[in-house]
Amino acid sequence: MQRYEITGMSCAACASHVEKAVSAVPGVASVAVSLLTNSMQVDYAPDADPDTTAKRIINAVDAAGYGASLATAESENAELEDTETPKLKKRLIASLCFLVPLMYVSMGHMIGLPLGSVFHGGGWHAILFAGTQLVLTLPVCWINRAFFLSGWKGIKTRAPGMDTLVALGAGASLAYGVFAIVMICVGLSTGNEELVMQYRHDLYFESAAMILTLITVGKTLEAYSKGKTTDALKSLMKLAPQTACVLRDGEQVTIPVSEVRVGDLFLVRPGESIPVDGTVAEGISTVNEAALTGESMPVDKFPGSPVSAATINQNGALTCRAERVGQDTTLSQVIRLVRDAAATKAPLAKTADKVSGIFVPTVICIAAATFLLWLLLGQTFTFALARGISVLVISCPCALGLATPVAIMVGSGVGAKNGILFKTAASLETTGYTEAVLLDKTGTVTTGEPSVVKVVGTRNVPEKFLLSMAAGLELRSEHPLARAILQRAEKDKLSYATVTDFEAVPGKGLQGKVAGKVIAGGNADFIRETCELPEDLQQAGEAMSHDGITPLYFSLAGKAAGVIGVSDVVKKTSKDAIAQMKALGLRVVMLTGDNAATARHIGATVGLDADHVIAGVLPAGKEAEVRRLQSTGRVAMVGDGINDAPALTRAETGIAIGAGADVALDAADVVLVRSDLADVPAAVRLSRAVVRNIHENLFWAFFYNAICIPLAAGVFTGLGITLNPMIASAAMSLSSVCVVTNALRLNAFNPRNTAHDAPPKRKAPARIEPEASCPGGACHVQPAETNKTEEATMKKTIHIEGMMCGHCEATVKKALEALEGVQSAEVSHEKGTAVVALSADVADADLKAAVEAKDYTVTGIDA
Repeated sequence: MQRYEITGMSCAACASHVEKAVSAVPGVASVAVSLLTNSMQVDYAPDADPDTTAKRIINAVDAAGYGASLATAESENAELEDTETPKLKKRLIASLCFLVPLMYVSMGHMIGLPLGSVFHGGGWHAILFAGTQLVLTLPVCWINRAFFLSGWKGIKTRAPGMDTLVALGAGASLAYGVFAIVMICVGLSTGNEELVMQYRHDLYFESAAMILTLITVGKTLEAYSKGKTTDALKSLMKLAPQTACVLRDGEQVTIPVSEVRVGDLFLVRPGESIPVDGTVAEGISTVNEAALTGESMPVDKFPGSPVSAATINQNGALTCRAERVGQDTTLSQVIRLVRDAAATKAPLAKTADKVSGIFVPTVICIAAATFLLWLLLGQTFTFALARGISVLVISCPCALGLATPVAIMVGSGVGAKNGILFKTAASLETTGYTEAVLLDKTGTVTTGEPSVVKVVGTRNVPEKFLLSMAAGLELRSEHPLARAILQRAEKDKLSYATVTDFEAVPGKGLQGKVAGKVIAGGNADFIRETCELPEDLQQAGEAMSHDGITPLYFSLAGKAAGVIGVSDVVKKTSKDAIAQMKALGLRVVMLTGDNAATARHIGATVGLDADHVIAGVLPAGKEAEVRRLQSTGRVAMVGDGINDAPALTRAETGIAIGAGADVALDAADVVLVRSDLADVPAAVRLSRAVVRNIHENLFWAFFYNAICIPLAAGVFTGLGITLNPMIASAAMSLSSVCVVTNALRLNAFNPRNTAHDAPPKRKAPARIEPEASCPGGACHVQPAETNKTEEATMKKTIHIEGMMCGHCEATVKKALEALEGVQSAEVSHEKGTAVVALSADVADADLKAAVEAKDYTVTGIDA
């Protein structure tokens, strides 16, 4: 995708003509022109040469009467600066300096203002009266000559725009005024005083000057309002500091942020903004990440924690290592996503674009027909001319062209401020049409990391001592469950027991000695080899297993010491988030590759019944599930893992949890920076608000033109209602301002406010795929289809030692499915195997390396 800066556009018709010209260039796959940011995004065809195509595009835009250049980082930043409003203000002030005395001379006497006798009466007084107005009008025309230059260019290239209408209206008024002066001179030379007085009262100079000035007023207000639509982006850009304090040869050196390199150590003092993305190397602090996530609560940071540019360090000093700099930082990516979304076209914009493309020529035809019709009906030339000019200047293609992009720009900015990133205008529109939401479990509904959720000690071994003892035993283990126990002990501020003679027993557990006493931890069978398990501990462990919790049994000196339950914990906001989705009228289904017992327990915890929980689903199964649900409505898929990418791509709206895998983020249409499921309903609310705003804007734009054009043409003259050109030009100016102002109301929208949650009043048509529908309830992947998928791929069975539980299975599964060519992996810790389905040949050595990188042992691989 290549971005271009476009100059010379003034209305939606201009954007439509540029888009049409570039679409005809060989090598262009798609093009989207943004009137709001005066930019264009072009997708090249796969076989196109970028340099040659870029030259052709620039030439095509030049031939269409506009200017084009490749966008640079500097030009993209400059595009956000409102340089147009100051220029228009100067034009407006200069125009008013001549318009005010012109209006005084031409119309002041009508309201009783004193006017010198030199301007009254016929003869040379009439010439002086008309000449003074001409002298005051010409500077206004010169100051606003941009309308005439752009309008003439539009006529010459057969691509008339709004400036063409303004130029024709003002030019006709000016030309008629000059004609009136000529007729006054004719009357004077022939002694026809009646002719002199007739044209003395038919001067249209004030109309020409007023039209140009009022349109400039509207343009100024419109430019100011458009500048406000990029406030979210500008505020984000201002957050990043311009300098960074880095360590060079042991010394602190302050350098520009642009000079920070990957691997540099940089210091962040309390109260300072973090300059680039990185990882904490030393220090403990809290960081306010509201700039990127919208979350006001500060986040604790310690060695190993990630930090992002533009977030603010609050209390402790941090030493961090730079990992992403320049355009690769999270802040830069957020800015790029919002900018790109504003430059793309929403589906709703297509209707407006089609109308805008033929709008101006149609209006010119209507104006000409109006003028001729009134002459044929016997009206005076001046009356007919006034009606034609009114039609020209009241018509407003800008309102149509701005209706969608201004709402998209503001909505994208509001989303960015709240940690919700829409990649395209289409995704911002279609998210609100969602009818069903599919949720991945691990890392989406749950934290994705095992945590200690239950501790059951014995009479001789209290819970805290059990945790301390278990932490000492697990200290030397790399098992994911070991990390969970260590984190719990650290949280409870417990000291670790000193363990000697440590030994890991593959597939069973761990053992060692504490103060000369043998300690063991692992599954129930392993502990039974060292002691007898009391019935209460067995029941506690079985109850944990029933709830999807992995029980770890421990013994000390040949006696049972207790059981610790470890589980992937549900995120705090997941239950409320799912309730919010239901309140919005969405059907929620949870998909997971985990076992049925765990899936049902997690589902019940977050408020989903068994019919809306689907377990044991392979990546291909998730994608198939999306296809089935699409037969009943629009589907959004929410996930974070590599195995979610096919489903994210297939769904109408793919929503990626921000902390997920890069491939999942690339495949998604919406990215939730906070990794919070509560942002899914927030995204739906924001999308619905934007679509509602666009509908309001389009209604106003169409309604305005549908009512005002007939009014200006004199359709209601029989009722005594007519519209002179000056009022018409004022109405035209206000129409665009109203559209932009309405879009700016979105800045006050809070996407996390649940007060008005309700099912949508209108539903978008579902995309129907040529697949069998799944009637009623949640759809389930049929075993037959899964078998067909597996039969179509190559299989290998990996024999693995060291797996003890479901978390081991998940770790191995994730490692294998991350390999290119691995379609899916079925892992069983009980069988000690991993059956991988391959879409391409993957070397045994690569499979073995992926598993052993997670500290498990591969004993063999069968084809």
